Amino acid sequence: MSNQEEFDNETETEQDIILTEPDLRQLSPLDWARYGTNRIAYLRPVMVNNQRSVAIHAADGTQIGAAPDYALAAAAIFQHGMGVALVH
Repeated sequence: MSNQEEFDNETETEQDIILTEPDLRQLSPLDWARYGTNRIAYLRPVMVNNQRSVAIHAADGTQIGAAPDYALAAAAIFQHGMGVALVH
């Protein structure tokens, strides 16, 4: 087995780390601490220079990035091993 195959087998899939709004609402403060708020980011539509963009925020509300659309924003989150939650 190659190193890449071992890595692929050990990492979570996108489906494993996507949390829906109802999932997030059910987490208690202790659940948040156990899960690790550094593993969740949320996307929020914003306007930047009169163009629609997507802001990427850490679970604590700190903006950590931006992207021109949801697909790229979600890809950036997944690339950093985080789960994504949509906020509307």
